[in-house]
Amino acid sequence: MIAVGLVVAALSRRSPFVSHLRVGKSGVPFWMLKFRTMWDGRPARNFCWVERLQGGEPNDIKPPQDPRVRSGFARFCRTYSLDELPQLLHALSGRMSLVGPRPLTSGELDRYYGPSQAEILAIAPGLTGLWQIKGRNALTYRERVRFDRFLARNYSWRLYWYVLVRTIPLVLSGKGAW
Repeated sequence: MIAVGLVVAALSRRSPFVSHLRVGKSGVPFWMLKFRTMWDGRPARNFCWVERLQGGEPNDIKPPQDPRVRSGFARFCRTYSLDELPQLLHALSGRMSLVGPRPLTSGELDRYYGPSQAEILAIAPGLTGLWQIKGRNALTYRERVRFDRFLARNYSWRLYWYVLVRTIPLVLSGKGAW
């Protein structure tokens, strides 16, 4: 983590971290850290790929080439999930789990999860989840929501370990990530 942080800081000439306000277990908000992988000199702004594609339909797939990712090292970090490493600190603190639904913003919860918000918020968000082992960025947003709901409804140690073990080869291969 130190090496990634130093390279990101040197390349971006900014803090190596970005933080996003997310909703955790039981609706408790927390600032989630990630390594910075987007820098181009333009002012930072909230960017939701779902809302920027075809009128915001939640069926859209994340485009493989995000124009905000300008560095080969940043693309490498995103492909192999190195940008997510600071979230291990959140797992150690109990704000996140290794396996759980995606850490969501309050806007995502309201817009896409509707009445199932309580189910999603009953467990801690995770560094990995079903959507990551079932296709990662190749999935539509609607499919991600479906996998998050399934995970929350069927959460067990068996499913936890299944997802965790399946995540390792996917992260090491970079398959489905961009």
